[in-house]
Amino acid sequence: MKGFTTISNIVKYSIYTYLTASLFYSTLHLLGWFQAPSKSLQPRSALIISQLQSKYNTTQIASWSNDKAGRIDHTSPEDQILSKVFADAMGPSKVIPYYFKATEALDSEDVTIATLVTHNRFPVLSRLATRYQGPISVAIHINDDATKQTILNDLHTMYQTNPDMGRFVDIHLVVDKLDRQFNMWRNVAKFFARTEYIMMLDVDFHLCTDFRQSLRKHTDLMDILRQGKGAVVVPAFEYLAEEDGEDWRTFPTTKEGLMEIVQEEKIDMFHITWTRGHGSTNYTKWYGAKDPYRVEEYNYSYEPYVIYKKEGSPWCDERFVGYGANKAACLYEIYLAGIDYWVLPDDFLIHQTHHYPEDTRAKERKYNKRLYDYFREEVCLRYARLMISAGLWETSTADNLKSECTKIKGFKEMVAHVL
Repeated sequence: MKGFTTISNIVKYSIYTYLTASLFYSTLHLLGWFQAPSKSLQPRSALIISQLQSKYNTTQIASWSNDKAGRIDHTSPEDQILSKVFADAMGPSKVIPYYFKATEALDSEDVTIATLVTHNRFPVLSRLATRYQGPISVAIHINDDATKQTILNDLHTMYQTNPDMGRFVDIHLVVDKLDRQFNMWRNVAKFFARTEYIMMLDVDFHLCTDFRQSLRKHTDLMDILRQGKGAVVVPAFEYLAEEDGEDWRTFPTTKEGLMEIVQEEKIDMFHITWTRGHGSTNYTKWYGAKDPYRVEEYNYSYEPYVIYKKEGSPWCDERFVGYGANKAACLYEIYLAGIDYWVLPDDFLIHQTHHYPEDTRAKERKYNKRLYDYFREEVCLRYARLMISAGLWETSTADNLKSECTKIKGFKEMVAHVL
């Protein structure tokens, strides 16, 4: 038995090494699809790939072998593997992981900011890297058209002018002609994050406080994160006068400073006109909170900015394309999976004023609203069946699902047929 275990470990290690080498080598091949704008600053991943190429000399992944009758090679290029990983997205898309790879050493228990960035938000990303001084995993969409090379040039320029980009930021490219696949881009950023915890964040938010320090202080909350039973909310705010939110250097950096402008009615919860989006955070309670507290009045439109464990958490449904319900759908499925939302009492984010194409948003919201109605019913039934089959229906893991899904007409009757 001991010998068998040793052989098994050797086989596992060989497969892992082979897969890793193949992935990096294939990425180098993909990078050749672009014309590098600057020879002085090549992607770090290319250097790693080059070393692995010379050692392993392979471009494909062998994923199957048969019994003693003879070996069967089943090879699959990286493009095919990634197309399966993101199979629910609109396609085809070319995903290029680690176009730039951060050089800073990682703490596995750190929080990686997982975000998505378009060309016009590059300066905001650069500021985020300098402000956060920690791991960031970014999906960058590049239109597969005449603008492609301009975007790449600007990306390289950003790395040349801000050393913090090279130290902390992993860049993953998504190249296609399909705009606003927000959930697919979120999944790319999460998939290639290299720490145990991620923060799902929109890049336009300024980090006013150090939430990582707060997590270290609140050890009970950190334990909930480790167990994968909770997601931590960092409350989001927005200036009521758009011009007040244009200069991040004027934003408060303490809860006391924030409360002063709250009382002056200059700032309020993010998207105050759509209270369902962030109202469940309970800002009135937060203003006086000294300790973390659990979100008690959840609603399916709730879309806070959260920190949660990467392993075991649901992925964002990639069928949501465009504005409206995309992030809410991500957080809805996380909630149904048995993950509670907990609010940090002293940390907050402030939105940096950014103007949106309202005509496009209105059309896409209408489509996604209808999709979300079907999605909620579907995901409720899927998780109910999963928890019943796994023997979790009578445990606390199913509490969120029961409280939320019973609001859907006919859900109780359908579940009764399965029990």
